[in-house]
Amino acid sequence: MKLLKQKAFFIKSFFLHLFLSVIVVLLSWIFVEPNAYNYMVKNFGATQNGSNDIALIVIDDKSIAYRRWPWPREHYAKIMEYLNDYAQPKIIGFDSIITTPDKDNPKSDEKFYKTVNRMNNLVVGFSPLQPPYETEDEAKYDEKFNQKFKTNINFKFQPLTAQRYKSISKFPTEYFNAVKATGSVNVSQNQNGYLTYMDQIVSVNGKPYPSLGLRMYMKMNDIDEVSLYKNKIVIEKTKLEIPSLYNYRGVQTLLNFYKVNESGYTHKKYSAIDIMNSVDLIKEGKKPIIDPAEFKDKVVFIGGNAKAAALGLEDAIPTPMLQKHPGVDVQATNLDNLMSGKFPKTIQMSQHLWILFIMSILTLVIISRFSYFVSLGLLILLAAFYFVFGIIAFRHGYIVHILTPLAIQLLTTIFGYSYRFLQEGKNKEKIKQAMGKYLSQDIMKNVVQNIDDIKLGGKRANVTVLFADIRGFTSMSEKMTAEEVSVILNEYFTEIEPIITKYNGVINKFIGDAVMAIFGEPIQDINHPQNAVKCAYEMLKTVERLQDKWIFEGKPKIEIGIGINTGEAFVGNIGSEKRLEYTVIGDTVNLASRIESYNKVYRTNFLISSSTYSYVSSIADVIKISEVQIRGKAKKMDIYEVLRLSRL
Repeated sequence: MKLLKQKAFFIKSFFLHLFLSVIVVLLSWIFVEPNAYNYMVKNFGATQNGSNDIALIVIDDKSIAYRRWPWPREHYAKIMEYLNDYAQPKIIGFDSIITTPDKDNPKSDEKFYKTVNRMNNLVVGFSPLQPPYETEDEAKYDEKFNQKFKTNINFKFQPLTAQRYKSISKFPTEYFNAVKATGSVNVSQNQNGYLTYMDQIVSVNGKPYPSLGLRMYMKMNDIDEVSLYKNKIVIEKTKLEIPSLYNYRGVQTLLNFYKVNESGYTHKKYSAIDIMNSVDLIKEGKKPIIDPAEFKDKVVFIGGNAKAAALGLEDAIPTPMLQKHPGVDVQATNLDNLMSGKFPKTIQMSQHLWILFIMSILTLVIISRFSYFVSLGLLILLAAFYFVFGIIAFRHGYIVHILTPLAIQLLTTIFGYSYRFLQEGKNKEKIKQAMGKYLSQDIMKNVVQNIDDIKLGGKRANVTVLFADIRGFTSMSEKMTAEEVSVILNEYFTEIEPIITKYNGVINKFIGDAVMAIFGEPIQDINHPQNAVKCAYEMLKTVERLQDKWIFEGKPKIEIGIGINTGEAFVGNIGSEKRLEYTVIGDTVNLASRIESYNKVYRTNFLISSSTYSYVSSIADVIKISEVQIRGKAKKMDIYEVLRLSRL
């Protein structure tokens, strides 16, 4: 039965731990791990610099201060003219969305459109939108856009029917006609507001479109086909496999971020105004501020990011690297990942669960095998080892959960120690109960309460000592087997032990067939003489009842004699430092024993000393036995036979 209870307790503890672990894991994955991921990426994952083959031309604060915003679009044309006519980069990404004509500067727009029309290596940004088209004419633009800018993206699985985007930002007609290639510039933030994934392929009304970076990669490598699987994007021509995640937003890829340089970007950045002024200087035959050769055969992104937010030019978003990470740099990071073929590697869900399982098992093994302080030290080392393992993993591009395994370790530690302490408490209670069968429960309680102050010694106290002895035990033992004798003794002791306890007595020891009990210590009781006499009287009545039972069972009839004395005695621990015994010693004890022995002389059952009688005279009917010579006493003394108690 005890084994079944222990098993049931273990099963309950296991399922409670499992239930709480699931809650901790889910909460950690949703609310904690995103921030832990940001920390690990920033401090340990971003170990490389952005590619030197990628450059950013940014409309920054310097540019706005020099040329007042809003700019006529001929300024954009001047930047593109610089790149197209003088710098000759490999590919250009325009991270800006043109949706309306500049009615105040139509000639400026015309110049911009003509410049765009001359550029075959330019990919411009567009934005997929969530609201559906409101009119049929707008819906026709969707089909027109797809016919001109669609790419061959092959789904190798059944895509979701529920999709996020229902329309596309509309280009002005002249701009639409001039543009050769487009890519989505949309980005999505996670539940904590950080950008960690790039929307690599977006789907608008079931039609897939690549991101700006992916479209630039396809164009610069003359790629016309992309295969899309549930967990990866495959480009056969360049043997590129991009780990991806497919959901209602489209296909997302985890970004591999780079170190932030002195300019606050992860790629080399140029001010747009310096490029524009360089064009003017070149046309005047002067040395440009920025040599166009710096951009030859490179990838160039053009975008805006000025702190003057009121002007609508601040294009920044929180990422693990920066609270305000310029959007144009994020687009460059995406293309940098594609060009290098290096992407963060996320481990599978089953591997995450195995890590949690191993951490739990190791924690339980440590707690169960080692002492408290040793196990605590080992658990700290285990947590430190896992954190170092996480650092190494992030440095090598592997994404593992950092805080969730540590949270599970902490939860398992709490449960492990709680279970261990409960089991130890139960074991101690079992030991206490077992020892209580050898020692009095009250003595055991006294030892437990003073566990830190156990030593030799004690005190003198006024106590009442009771001796009870079986008459004719020796002759009875000769006629019966040891087993038969033990049965009678056990039954007798079993009956009288509760009686002694009932009257605040403590069994000090069993001496063969005799019992020695103490009243007044360690249980404090001012009425200990009366309670000792009441106890003895009830013991005799119990033996009378047992005699009838034993005669009926064919067993020998036994009788007991009881002697009681009250007086001062030494109460405490005697023995050695390694072996102690709680007892009472002194003349009071010896006298009680000798008084009990006179039951044989006077053929009585219940004798008390005069000192005891002085306390119980009001409740006991007695016969005085005068001037008894007690062995070891020079003077004779009176003892009393208790016949009955007048008041219980």
